[in-house]
Amino acid sequence: MNAMLLAAGKGTRLGSITASTPKPLLEVRGTPVLRHLAALCARHGVTDLCINTHYLADRIHAAMGDGSDLGLRIHYSYEEELLGTAGALRNFRGLLGEGPFFVLYGDNFMDYDLGALAAFHRAKDGIGTVALYEKEDVRHSGIAVLDEEGRITRFIEKPTPAQTVSRLVNCGLYVLEPAIFDHIPEGTPDFGKDVFPALLAQGEALYGMVMDRPLIAIDTVEMYRDAMENKNNGEHNAE
Repeated sequence: MNAMLLAAGKGTRLGSITASTPKPLLEVRGTPVLRHLAALCARHGVTDLCINTHYLADRIHAAMGDGSDLGLRIHYSYEEELLGTAGALRNFRGLLGEGPFFVLYGDNFMDYDLGALAAFHRAKDGIGTVALYEKEDVRHSGIAVLDEEGRITRFIEKPTPAQTVSRLVNCGLYVLEPAIFDHIPEGTPDFGKDVFPALLAQGEALYGMVMDRPLIAIDTVEMYRDAMENKNNGEHNAE
């Protein structure tokens, strides 16, 4: 399987921390998040890795190179204007359109079994599978409601208190079928806000797999400091 790492974001909520270092290259547990995720993909059999860039793209190129040191072939795209988490995939349709592929958000430090996620996806035979984990505070996350078979029946991005009908939040890790490209609209679509709700409205089969532990997200200064101070704690939101 091939994989896409989303790495174009500016990380504006991190203020001066990302003034000279793009958010995906911030270190967690001594490793830049993007290199950790690339190595995770390599360990699970990924050979071709796609990375989109925008903010401080040269720093990402310098840090990741061609991927050969990790046993990967890395392919880059530069976005003059941000295309959104889903829109970013369009530049790699040729590489990702041959079979199921992984999508990972490049600013979440996670260490999940990608093989198990892929096996779950194959068994369910849907258009996509979203990795989920349980979290108490879901206000800043995308949440999913599952039926008994693990099929997602509702997906709500950043729910209000009245909309908090689940504690299962989006990890920013997916397995998607090539058919997903037919559901990515023009413009700057986001998976959580646009694509997933639209898939459900159209009756497409989208599944969720609940992972066995949380992840470490570094969206704000407070979250990043907490990640540095509590190296074994991953209780943060995914987006």
